[in-house]
Amino acid sequence: MLLLAPAPAWAAPGLCIGPICADEISRSAKHHFQLRMRISDQRGHRERIVIDCRNGQLSPAAGLVERGYAQAVATKACRLAGEPA
Repeated sequence: MLLLAPAPAWAAPGLCIGPICADEISRSAKHHFQLRMRISDQRGHRERIVIDCRNGQLSPAAGLVERGYAQAVATKACRLAGEPA
């Protein structure tokens, strides 16, 4: 009798919009209105960003991950965290 072990379960990313996903989302220790997160795309590009939820500004403003989708993911994370974006 052949017993097959179940495939390992991989955790889903934190928050996805289009081809961009964010995980490791946390509030900044210094400024409560800032969220820090790691974003990645389907091509394997990864970077860490900070969003100021007061005005929706991303830092860094340019990078390998497409900023239109990164802005949408970050804005949604602000809304879910209860910060106005």
